[in-house]
Amino acid sequence: MRIVFAGSGSFGLPSLHALVEGGQEVALILTQPDRPSGRGRLVRIGPVKRFARERGIPMLRSENVNTASVVRRVRSVRPQLLLVIAFGQKIGPNLIEMPTYGAVNLHGSLLPKYRGPAPINWAIINGETETGLTVIAMTDQIDAGDILGQRATPIGPNETAGQLHDRLAELGARLVTETVQEIPLDEVERRRQNESQSTLAPRLKKSDGRINWNRPARSVHNHIRGMAPWPGAFTHLVIAGKKKTRLRLGIDRAVLSPVPAGEAVPGTIVNAAAQGIEVATERGMVRLVELTPAGKRTMTAADFVNGYPVKPGMRFTAVQEKASARRR
Repeated sequence: MRIVFAGSGSFGLPSLHALVEGGQEVALILTQPDRPSGRGRLVRIGPVKRFARERGIPMLRSENVNTASVVRRVRSVRPQLLLVIAFGQKIGPNLIEMPTYGAVNLHGSLLPKYRGPAPINWAIINGETETGLTVIAMTDQIDAGDILGQRATPIGPNETAGQLHDRLAELGARLVTETVQEIPLDEVERRRQNESQSTLAPRLKKSDGRINWNRPARSVHNHIRGMAPWPGAFTHLVIAGKKKTRLRLGIDRAVLSPVPAGEAVPGTIVNAAAQGIEVATERGMVRLVELTPAGKRTMTAADFVNGYPVKPGMRFTAVQEKASARRR
């Protein structure tokens, strides 16, 4: 089948590999322009662009794939299918309706649950124990098309959004190749989504990473997992001295602690040891295993305890509490 692939992130890369290795004709790749990223704001070549260069596949980068020039370029390759995976732009009807077999999308959830740009993160944040992948026929309404294929998988109790992302990407390659093979044979069973069961997975912001210690330990743990690696969970450590300061800390990895919190106020450090920093929550405790102090490298709890004046009784808090105290 002659396919036009639209994707930008690494999520679609295993599927792209599988299609090419399986003998499908990828006639054109659409991807986002390179953008600066990281602390140095360096422009890095995206994984899809790198793949296209290595395989000699024609590629088109565009800020808006719905422009007339892009639509003409896609039409020129006479596509039989448009495959969209983690592209980051809304595909208009001119492109959706152009290919012989239309356009399909691989989405990182069991639709209709978690429609939107961050399904993997929100599944973990909300404490789901199972998620999966869905291939849908694309329509003008985002993530609402008929289901063409679906695959479920359990979520590990300590699995982060980054780890689940990579695992789903690999699982997705098999689902995509199976579905693509069945489409021209008219062997795909289309199933409408149940709108009454739809939920949303909105785009995350950096501010969403702030930890609320006034929640149960499991909820805090899920939040930390769901924010890794981006936008990243964070908190502030109150350090008392001649002048009280607040150290911003990224929390990269944590586990649920079996140790009871007792009467400790949420956010209080109950124990600081090499194996982890035990922090009280509204109910139960979380053990912090890896942390990133502002402007520093990621370090283990052991390194953090050795290098910073952290001890039981100190508190992690939200930076807003400082402003609230001044208003009182």
